[in-house]
Amino acid sequence: MEQRDVLSPGAADRPRLTLADIRQRLGRGRNPAARGDVHLERQIDGPDAPGRAALMDGSEPTPAAVLVPLVEHPEGFTVLLTQRTEHLAHHPGQISFPGGRLEPADQGDSVTCALRETEEEIGLPASRVTILGRLDDYVTGTGFIITPVVGVITPPVVTNADPFEVAEVFEVPLHFLLDPENHKLHRRIVEGRHRPFWSMTWEQRMIWGATAGMLVNLSDVLGQP
Repeated sequence: MEQRDVLSPGAADRPRLTLADIRQRLGRGRNPAARGDVHLERQIDGPDAPGRAALMDGSEPTPAAVLVPLVEHPEGFTVLLTQRTEHLAHHPGQISFPGGRLEPADQGDSVTCALRETEEEIGLPASRVTILGRLDDYVTGTGFIITPVVGVITPPVVTNADPFEVAEVFEVPLHFLLDPENHKLHRRIVEGRHRPFWSMTWEQRMIWGATAGMLVNLSDVLGQP
């Protein structure tokens, strides 16, 4: 399928977000437009606040952080993503944001963790990233509570990916990822529970699970009028 068939009608003609728009909308607070009862994996324990639920076995999730890197091109923003290598223990082969679990050196700070992991994974120095805000915490079924940290990068973007963790680094237009027409909702049954998850497909790449869930959250936040 050609990409023009995937974009919803008029998506390319919508007003583009400015950096000031993004700052303002992130500053208004997270999760302003929850979509019914669908909060993805982060609500795996029902009524608990998003991102604060215990896991199915009653254990506490491991704190982690990712960077949601927006690249400010003259023609519009893109989102920088990575494809994980196939041999990793967690989420092998999946498309993801750079990030990982908090280490003692991070002193409990999600921004420090996200920037450190980004430099370790793709060689992008923290000095190249301007932090704009955060999204909702996200709990995964694999045992992590992830804080997504949103930052902006001015081109040129030069990366030096760690070949052990990252198979590829690529960019996707922000307007595509923010368009609800490109968000597909799925459900599966895990241990007798219905588990919803989102996906979106860009140029034959399927983005799903936690990464797609965080992008849907980004769409809800940045889509505010």
